[in-house]
Amino acid sequence: MIKSCLILQRFVKKSKWFNSYSTCYLPDIDINYYCDVKNTSEIKQNIHSRKGVGDITKVLKMYNLLMMTPNSDQAYDSIKENLYKELASLPNRTHPLVKTYEENPYIIHEVNKKKNFGDYKPLEFSEITQQLNLMRVDKLGNTCGNKSYYYFGELAELEEALIKYTISALLKENFKLVSVPDILSSNVLQSCGMMINTDRTQIYSLDPALHGPDLYLSGTAEMSLAGLLKNSLHDKTDLPLKLAAVSRCYRAETSNVVEERGTYRVHQFTKVEMFAVTTSEQSDEMLEYLRRTEESLFSPLGLHMKVLDMPPHELGAPAYRKYDIEAWMPGRNNYGEISSCSNCTDYQSRRLNIKYSDGNIEQYTHTLNGTACAIPRMLIALLETHQDPKGRIDIPLVLQPFINAKQFIGKNSNVPKLKLSKGKK
Repeated sequence: MIKSCLILQRFVKKSKWFNSYSTCYLPDIDINYYCDVKNTSEIKQNIHSRKGVGDITKVLKMYNLLMMTPNSDQAYDSIKENLYKELASLPNRTHPLVKTYEENPYIIHEVNKKKNFGDYKPLEFSEITQQLNLMRVDKLGNTCGNKSYYYFGELAELEEALIKYTISALLKENFKLVSVPDILSSNVLQSCGMMINTDRTQIYSLDPALHGPDLYLSGTAEMSLAGLLKNSLHDKTDLPLKLAAVSRCYRAETSNVVEERGTYRVHQFTKVEMFAVTTSEQSDEMLEYLRRTEESLFSPLGLHMKVLDMPPHELGAPAYRKYDIEAWMPGRNNYGEISSCSNCTDYQSRRLNIKYSDGNIEQYTHTLNGTACAIPRMLIALLETHQDPKGRIDIPLVLQPFINAKQFIGKNSNVPKLKLSKGKK
């Protein structure tokens, strides 16, 4: 915590840190909203439309029991702890406009036109990388198993170019760059709205017998950045706070959907993440800003995209509103999500105790997050869009300064094609 405080003091003046080692920490969930019977019908509908977990009826029963139990009673603390555990599983509220959407997202607008390939039938990413010897995804049992990959030569260079391009643009927008840990505790993960140790989890857990209890691999830098700000108090004049991080993301999720084949959904990948902390009045505009920032990053790359306002069932537990950006992947003949940004209002800050003050009153901040660049899907969109019938990949002009001024990617001859043989027992 001391180290985190020293790092953050560069970004947040007049910050005040609280003791994070209390023996029994209960998040300050908005009990006035969730336990008011006038809101029960709305909350039930919200849980249903978001296809989430949570039982508001159970919450109300436990709340009534708590109200009837004297706080001097031995059972009081246990009831209260169980109540807040149930409260924590309820989803955030939903933006009023988003409530009107049904199953399909609302298309805000499209960016760029689809590339015309003429008579040439564009190849899929895996076919391109195989022809140019740029990637290996099969027979990885000796290293990292399935749903992983190796990038070779100029494809690996393009990955680094994308990261540098993205960070360069974010620094110009006054984002503060933070290097984050990839191993977190359950408190941080759950406070961000992630489920752990359930059949629906996407989180990898480390073996407690080998590494100690309560350690997990981070699925996105959003969680580490939120954890850095845990138990902090910010001056209102220092908000909004804009942070960015490059990290490896670990996802236990798998998919048998045809559209998500290959490296579209993998167990580990590199991502540049944006994270913002605002006042309650600033968060709606900050979400629009994050969306515009994503569009400004992706548009010069020549990708055809749809910008979507997502319906309730696509929000997840923490989000109040979420925008997705889907890029056209011509080799797959389909759109694929390459980015999203979400306004989580005070859902995470109440659980992590992140507040701001105007000198007189303390209030919970709002937190937001957005994907500035997720490498595997961005590479799929780029290679499929900019493939040339002559057997090379044209590099977008804005990326060329970050890849030694190269204008295209050709066949990789530096790494020989690998021939695998069975090892002797």
